[in-house]
Amino acid sequence: MLTTADNDLLCRTGPGTPMGALMRRYWVPFLYASELPEPDCTPVRVKLFSERLLAFRDSAGKVGLIDEFCAHRGVSLWFGRNEEGGIRCPYHGWKFSAEGQCLEMPAEPEDSTFKHRVRIPAYPVQELGGLIWAYLGPEPVPLLPRWDVLVRDDLERNVGISHVPCNWLQCMENSMDPIHFEWLHCYYGNYVFTKMGKPPVMTYRKHLKIAFDLGDFGIHKRRLLEGDTEESPDWTVGHPVLMPNILAVGDDARPTFQIRVPVDDYNTLHYWYGTKKMPEGSPKQEKVTYYDNPVFHEDGKMVVETINGQDMMAWVTQGPISLREAERLGTSDKGVILYRSVLMEQMERV
Repeated sequence: MLTTADNDLLCRTGPGTPMGALMRRYWVPFLYASELPEPDCTPVRVKLFSERLLAFRDSAGKVGLIDEFCAHRGVSLWFGRNEEGGIRCPYHGWKFSAEGQCLEMPAEPEDSTFKHRVRIPAYPVQELGGLIWAYLGPEPVPLLPRWDVLVRDDLERNVGISHVPCNWLQCMENSMDPIHFEWLHCYYGNYVFTKMGKPPVMTYRKHLKIAFDLGDFGIHKRRLLEGDTEESPDWTVGHPVLMPNILAVGDDARPTFQIRVPVDDYNTLHYWYGTKKMPEGSPKQEKVTYYDNPVFHEDGKMVVETINGQDMMAWVTQGPISLREAERLGTSDKGVILYRSVLMEQMERV
């Protein structure tokens, strides 16, 4: 059980918060590369860590991520025009580069140096693995990690997105809870299919033991299920949780990431980054496949007939921010407890 103060520390990621300061020290994806398809295309509104931003691809093809609002009178630049190397504000024509530098102030005298002294917040951006990534933290800017899932030439990639109406930590704590697979996906999942008049799809197996190991990049979650030996990859390798917000699952043939990005304290951008190994000699995939992975059906009912949907049901029904002050944790929750303690320790280090 956490105090209200500790729960806030772990959940809040806006400007000036301890968790926000920690998470801004990691690169996060925020758009598909296809959402900014060509130079001078229509800008896209973005919200990350409660900051309202604007993404655009300038005339040279460079992607910028800048504050949404003009430094002059605070008008939204989303209504502006993407042209000739910058975004021009619709109100008075001030223009800003991908680096946030003011380039033009049409109403100022020609010899004015005012524009050289005006900038709006802007963040480093890189494209990798079909996604556009941003770094919102302090300098020096770290390398965007070349995880194998993002850079291997022998993988065919398909990336789904879910707009999840709850705090990011609920998604991540699920990854530190191996026991939920036994009940949520096997026991409950089979129940859902039975109600639909379909045969069960999973074989229920009990967890014999679970373990968690700290590594260089995060925590390895391991499980031993009934019928498996201790040589099982689920026990010898497990599922790495890359700090602070990525779960890695699958194997060498189908490595997969789940990436949870805080939009604000009550909404999460969830990427389902799936891959499969292509036959030897296949050409490199030129375009990544994208798809929507909704939380709700069109009638408003939650998607619970898929593993992804069952996970999202468990996250969302805890509420916008889980009331951890009312929890009663048991021995099977030791992974959740460890993850929280690592986050607390990392915030203290920052």
